[in-house]
Amino acid sequence: MKKLVAIASAAALGLSLAACDSAAENAAEEQADATEEAMEAEADALEDAGAITDQQADAMEDQADATGDAMEDAADNMDAAPE
Repeated sequence: MKKLVAIASAAALGLSLAACDSAAENAAEEQADATEEAMEAEADALEDAGAITDQQADAMEDQADATGDAMEDAADNMDAAPE
């Protein structure tokens, strides 16, 4: 779980440092996708290893979706933010 928090924190930091242009928005969205995929892979690996239950894996995957969606929403708003 600490790894997931670290990934999400790093991604959020990357979003906060990105410039407000379309290239930055695209990069932020790609980072959001990568973060979501990494979090879901972590949940799958833990479930496959028997370290967590199916319900716990589902909860982690739901959190990954929410995190990815929030990051993508923030990226979508990058161009709309005044400089």
